[in-house]
Amino acid sequence: MDTPTGDRRSPRAARLLPALVMASILLGACTSEPSPSDSGPLPLQPVAEIALPGDNSRFDYESLDSDQGLLFIAHLGASEVIEVDINTQQVVRVIPNLSQAHGVLVVPELRRVYVTATGENRLVILDEDSGAVIGQAATGDYPDGIGYDPTRGAVWTTNESGGTETVIDAVTAQVRGSVDLGGEVGNVAYDPVDDQMLVVVQGKGDLAAIDPGTLAVTRRLELPGCRGGHGLALDPEARLAFVACEGNASLLTVDLATWQVTGTNTVGTQPDVLAYDQGAQRLYVATESGTVSVLDQQGGHLTAIGSGHLADEAHVVAVDPNTHHTYFPVPVGAGGHPALLERSPSP
Repeated sequence: MDTPTGDRRSPRAARLLPALVMASILLGACTSEPSPSDSGPLPLQPVAEIALPGDNSRFDYESLDSDQGLLFIAHLGASEVIEVDINTQQVVRVIPNLSQAHGVLVVPELRRVYVTATGENRLVILDEDSGAVIGQAATGDYPDGIGYDPTRGAVWTTNESGGTETVIDAVTAQVRGSVDLGGEVGNVAYDPVDDQMLVVVQGKGDLAAIDPGTLAVTRRLELPGCRGGHGLALDPEARLAFVACEGNASLLTVDLATWQVTGTNTVGTQPDVLAYDQGAQRLYVATESGTVSVLDQQGGHLTAIGSGHLADEAHVVAVDPNTHHTYFPVPVGAGGHPALLERSPSP
């Protein structure tokens, strides 16, 4: 994900910018965004627009403690995390001084929130109840997304330009090890069924499986037709992984049982964050262009049910498994100020 203006540029942004500029020159200003095939209008209804504090700079990942109703949003451009009570639709607190906060992940059973401070190549651990900093650890270069292995109590940071994963004790903040993936890396997620970590390696164009006990790469799957693989979401029960390809507006479905790519869908330009609603078997794809795509999973295959432009820079999404509502932080809301857009599925 990109850094704010004036800070060091995201390696993904630097790589994609020349291609986007050339495409604009060749196709002209009237170029339209790819439309997901066999898809209707965006199947979301407005619920609320929650005003957020701070400036209109970029937001990044967000993470929800659904039992407590607490949503943690990384405000990258302001180097802070904003905590929102989604039940009362009120901002609880702002946690400052988190240099270029990119990734954020709440682990409710530990009452802790983990934040990648990209500006300092560090993982910062926050107390969920107070927002206080209770631990820090060094990571590799350009930490972005975060994954959690509950079996071993380990936090994994995706060090994008470093091409590595840093494995950190979730309680003591001690670094347990590092995994070199051999190229720029995308997101990481824990697969509880096969007890493995899955990582999208955009620099290699593949999906890597890692043994979280030995930290050894056990297998790799080439992702044909995927340029700039980055976003990752899992449906462990159905043995599926979903990979967003930001370079060519594609979404790949991987069967984890057969270790094969079984489907491809077209989504909005530069897909970024994915959110999967396990109960509803519904996948949300947020993109840098502000287009959101909604797809249903049935029998191991995704069907696009709707897509549309939600808001400029609506590239981040989180879903509440209890209410099935989705949340999109955007730099500019209706009043010109930052806002959190809450949506519910259309009937």
